[in-house]
Amino acid sequence: MEDEVDRLVAAWRRERPDLDVEPLEVLSRVSRLARHLDRARRIAFAEHQLEPWEFDVLTSLRRAGAPYQLSPGQLLTQTLVTSGTMTNRIDRLTKKNLVERLPDPNDRRGVLVRLTDLGRDKADQSLAGLLAQERAILGELSRRQRSELAGLLRQLTAPFDNIPG
Repeated sequence: MEDEVDRLVAAWRRERPDLDVEPLEVLSRVSRLARHLDRARRIAFAEHQLEPWEFDVLTSLRRAGAPYQLSPGQLLTQTLVTSGTMTNRIDRLTKKNLVERLPDPNDRRGVLVRLTDLGRDKADQSLAGLLAQERAILGELSRRQRSELAGLLRQLTAPFDNIPG
């Protein structure tokens, strides 16, 4: 079965036989898959009236376990955004009654961000919708193939995920 990347690679091999275009065979597929995943995620989140960034913050809090709260700094680390961006996101989620700010009992100047019941429900429902979308995307692969692919992708991503700072 031929795909768009096969056609792209063949064209480059024809036009630039002096270059080794083999990396395109893997990474162009990863790039195309990322676009398809982004589209599927947006659809899954829209069904629950969430933006992708809202899902990221809500599920970071949900994964923290009861009482489903983190400091803004911990949320920064998990979502990889700037402090100003996170403040804006917390403000917007607070207005939608999905999170609330509480004083940090261990730091008089600090705050904690906690999921509301509505926020927890949205996180749970949107996660279930996302998993259904992603299960469908992986439907052509056997359990063994999914495991093998996960391992190979882990090898590629781990060095980026383990860069200090």
